[in-house]
Amino acid sequence: MSFKSFLGLPLDQAAPDHSTFSRFRSRLSKQAMIKLNSALLAQLHQHGITVNEGVAIDARLVKSASKPVSNDKLTELRDKNAGPDGNLDKNGNPKKFSRDLESDWTIKNDLPHFGLKEHAAVEVENGLILSTTLTPASHSDSTYLPYATIYSMHTDQKIDVVYADKGYAGAPNRNFLAMNQIADGIMRKNNINASLTEAEIARNKSISKKRYIVEQYFGLATLFDDRSRARFTTIVKNSIDAMFRQFAFCNLQKGARILRRLPA
Repeated sequence: MSFKSFLGLPLDQAAPDHSTFSRFRSRLSKQAMIKLNSALLAQLHQHGITVNEGVAIDARLVKSASKPVSNDKLTELRDKNAGPDGNLDKNGNPKKFSRDLESDWTIKNDLPHFGLKEHAAVEVENGLILSTTLTPASHSDSTYLPYATIYSMHTDQKIDVVYADKGYAGAPNRNFLAMNQIADGIMRKNNINASLTEAEIARNKSISKKRYIVEQYFGLATLFDDRSRARFTTIVKNSIDAMFRQFAFCNLQKGARILRRLPA
């Protein structure tokens, strides 16, 4: 009764039950969440909050919600699941739990990892999350820079610059930014023919001071994901879960806090 009173719910009507949020989430699509977040960012922009000046892009690994299996076993399970009875238990009823068949293996810092990878773009001035997407862990960080950049465009204002670490270095991403008239903030790395110059080393240091903000978002995400572990066994469900975090805990809460600081 005290909770209903606090929330302003009628005392003579039934309160929402424990499954209200989960059922609402299951009805939402990934595209619907993208539109919701885009609408919020556009409104923040209309109130004078920077959205598109600079974007920092990076990726983090996310552990699978289920136990790791070998590549051979994973292939076997995927083939079995693709059949007409793949989602049924031994009694012919829909499975209450399905193994994560969309995760895969990668190596980072000489350690094996089974799970997913989150690719995120964060606005560098205020830390607003502009886009996030999940892929199998083996997908290359570098190839998602164009995707993250395009899905960071929530207003008519052009993105000024994209910041990224050395993992995104290379002609394809530099050419993409040049063709779209976006300043190149990608850190440089040594190559076979030449080491970095003093100017390039200094440039990398200045870029690192901008792109650190995406690490802050990943730190927040880790707090909500139990030690960076996915909550669900499909990419779609985990993507929507990440977008709820992006929308509520980052953009809505942070946007309201910034608006309170702006002059009337």
